Amino acid sequence: MRARDGLAWLTNRRLRQRWQMRAVLWIAAGAAGLAVVAFATLAEHALALFDMLQRRWWWSPFLLSPALGVFVVWATRRYVPGAAGSGIPQVVAATRLAAIGRPVTALLSWRVASAKVALGSLALVGGFSAGREGPSVQVAASVLQFANRFLPNGRTLRQSDLILAGGAAGIAAAFNTPLAGIVFAVEELGRRLESRTSGVLVSTIIISGLVAIALKGNYTYFGQLTVRDLGTAVWLPTLIAGIVCGVGGGLFSWLVLWPQRHPMFGLWAWRRAHPLWFAAGCGLVVAGLGWVSGGTSFGSGYAAASQAIGGQITLEWHAPITRFLATLATYFSGMPGGIFAPSLAVGTAVGSDLSQWVGLGIDAHAWIALCMAAFLAAVTQSPITAAIIVMEMVNGHQMVISLMAVAFLSKTVSGRFGPELYQELAEGWMPRPAPQLETNAEPPARPAGATAPH
Repeated sequence: MRARDGLAWLTNRRLRQRWQMRAVLWIAAGAAGLAVVAFATLAEHALALFDMLQRRWWWSPFLLSPALGVFVVWATRRYVPGAAGSGIPQVVAATRLAAIGRPVTALLSWRVASAKVALGSLALVGGFSAGREGPSVQVAASVLQFANRFLPNGRTLRQSDLILAGGAAGIAAAFNTPLAGIVFAVEELGRRLESRTSGVLVSTIIISGLVAIALKGNYTYFGQLTVRDLGTAVWLPTLIAGIVCGVGGGLFSWLVLWPQRHPMFGLWAWRRAHPLWFAAGCGLVVAGLGWVSGGTSFGSGYAAASQAIGGQITLEWHAPITRFLATLATYFSGMPGGIFAPSLAVGTAVGSDLSQWVGLGIDAHAWIALCMAAFLAAVTQSPITAAIIVMEMVNGHQMVISLMAVAFLSKTVSGRFGPELYQELAEGWMPRPAPQLETNAEPPARPAGATAPH
């Protein structure tokens, strides 16, 4: 009788722990979706404020961009160095650190998430070419990482599983593409999907996605692309888009990795010595490019790209170049901001140019869809994620095969320029041990991200 009672008590205890774990995860998933939506709303207001200011006073970006660039970089470096840059490399590094039992609070915490939202939105008020998608990955992963302390003892989930699930939920809520979130977790963040992780991953994405949809509606991020059945006419444009965007995206990734791979180069040495002056210079570059482009290179690229897709505007031939350079200047400045949306905006501009210059019997929407997927795949070297994100925008399934083909082709071309971007950037956020002392004592490692490149 006692053995039976003991078994029932043990079973009920395990059952209670299981439901406690699920309740904590579901609440955290809802909070992650809420945080991503709040970030999106704040970013929209920031973009609208900048647009109002620069339309009223055309010269205002030449004051606003350098001033806010200096402040955002100063605040980031002074208080939350882990919030700099995209956010995806920090999540990749955090999963590696958590897997070996190292602390991750320098990269994922409420402090970092709050700073990412506030400073990232403030950067958009300055007109910088930055997205909120990569930062949303870090914000959502921080929420799930915080929830780790409320899980019951004896749980089967590891801390790295929670971080992986949070990052996937962030990308799904940011783009309103749940399938892309799952694929992104496997393709970029975790590189594997274990059976004990998959249920957490899927349920977290679904709940955070439902929260995002409930608050913002079932929206399509860059608008809707209506493409007629193209038949075999699409294959030559697929080849051209894959090669052109593969070269462009590969060059972009190579340039982004330049400071980390060649830190002693004169420009990057000067940046380390004078980070605020460098940020001010980047702000002037962003303002100048915005003036040259007629304002289309300012901000995340969402407005210009969605208007081009909707046919309200026709992008100038130099739109890919100015957006490309503005995004590089923003990244090099060291402020919080992602490159997903700017990469899609560059792809939109390249597709617009190719539709006018090459044509080949397919319309502008088809060219734009191909180049969006191709350029994003080339930059991130995550072809399946890129193809799925663009598939969600295409009205119909006529381009499924061609989008997958162009994404893999551009990724192959981009791979000739260097390693995978986020995986390589994550190395800069890993702690490095100090030189060994003569006593062979184990020295303390520096905090993760403390001297990571911005």
